[in-house]
Amino acid sequence: MLALALWLAPPRPDSRAWGFFGHRSINRLAVFTLPPEMIGFYKGRIEYLTVQATRPDSRRNVVAGEAPRHFIDLDVYGDSAAYKLPRNYADAVARFGEDSLQRHGIVPWHVLRMKNQLTEAFRSRDAERIISLSADMGHYIADACVPLHTTHNYNGQLTGQRGIHGLWESRLPELLAQNYDFFTGPAPYIAKPSDVIWATVARSSAAVDSVLRFERELTQKMPEDQKYGFEERGRGTVRVYSQEFSREYHQRLGGQVERQMRLATRLVGAFWFTCWVDAGQPDLNNLPKLSEAQMRELALQDKEEKAAPAVETRGHVD
Repeated sequence: MLALALWLAPPRPDSRAWGFFGHRSINRLAVFTLPPEMIGFYKGRIEYLTVQATRPDSRRNVVAGEAPRHFIDLDVYGDSAAYKLPRNYADAVARFGEDSLQRHGIVPWHVLRMKNQLTEAFRSRDAERIISLSADMGHYIADACVPLHTTHNYNGQLTGQRGIHGLWESRLPELLAQNYDFFTGPAPYIAKPSDVIWATVARSSAAVDSVLRFERELTQKMPEDQKYGFEERGRGTVRVYSQEFSREYHQRLGGQVERQMRLATRLVGAFWFTCWVDAGQPDLNNLPKLSEAQMRELALQDKEEKAAPAVETRGHVD
């Protein structure tokens, strides 16, 4: 009976864009795109940046207003929405209302808000705030590079493809990223951050059709007993997309996941670098490292957030 229940259940969903592996890899790799004036500061705190890359996902179900920061349903706003929506959040609120924006996601506006916060942290030479904001900002920028974070059909739930969210964002990188080329070159300065983040979600949105179409075509070709398999995870057995299905889907996408992951790495480094430059390129040498007490406090905060009662989550809850 248990085996039948496992077989009938959809693949285990993963609401974290890129999964733990992807987000942590992106933040970690972004450090190595930074110039000499920054890299020492960031390398000295690379473990914090890596581990805390997933902290925004831990807050999704316990912090009101957190979930909408991870996505934007561009398709609900009509054709060419990425080019037509107001760039200023206050203007967007005036046009659509706060409730509607929160329901359909605010990731590009939130990235720009964090850009301003990180720039101010650099001006203040507040080491703890710089690294905390950098970790969070890397997460949201990476989310903006995920096609399924730009559509109302974020988990294929509207097209009978439920589970595709975790397939694209977690299963494929975890299986195949060891063969990805993550070289991006030095982080560039971003003269127009608003244009860049909106162009990023537009690029992600343009990939939604192929993400859904190739999975649908492959599903029609491959029997269900070949599409899914079982793997040991922790203390249990979970149903997952088979390696055969995952690898062929990855091949049909033509390197799309690799390109988007590399884009995310480059953009995270570029936004960090841009914030530092816009703050006047402050000297980051000799700034205090996180003390053991601060690390324990951050770990305690993370534990408390995970244990906190759930709050109502707006959008993208699968």
